[in-house]
Amino acid sequence: MFQSALHKEIISQSLLRFHENHLRVDRCVEYLTDDEIWDRENEFSNSVGNLIIHLIGNFKQYIMSGLRNEDDSRNRISEFIPLQGIERPGRDVLMDEFHETCERVKEIMRTVTLDNLIEYHSVQGFKLSGFGIILNVVEHFSYHTGQIASKTKALRNQDLGFYAGFDLNVRNIRN
Repeated sequence: MFQSALHKEIISQSLLRFHENHLRVDRCVEYLTDDEIWDRENEFSNSVGNLIIHLIGNFKQYIMSGLRNEDDSRNRISEFIPLQGIERPGRDVLMDEFHETCERVKEIMRTVTLDNLIEYHSVQGFKLSGFGIILNVVEHFSYHTGQIASKTKALRNQDLGFYAGFDLNVRNIRN
């Protein structure tokens, strides 16, 4: 009983955080022009577009290949190539792939069993449990979502409304 409840809570919370990040990236991209999506501040920075391509690669390698044993065709180094001045995917193509990949990740996460969570897999040279894979993907997604949000805020000089309608000043109440 406890294992079942814990399993459901792990999956539920992971899906919640993953979905929140998905919506936040969508909101940021809505604020940006096509040129801003691919703009890099300097040679050590990544564009929003490159970060989205990188997230897609991470999701496919960790969730689809790692958890579902699909072929791993990721070419990680290509995710960071500056795409200014060369053919780059348009906003619709980029975001369609991002949405399709996110939906596939959520579908896979919803079907993860308790056995999947404790089974170990080799992913990107690391030995991770299914839980470790999911935790890595959600944490990695949050990290890059923060970068995308920061770039968007800097360009637009405005709040992105991630917490609109929530009072974040409410204090915790102890029983």
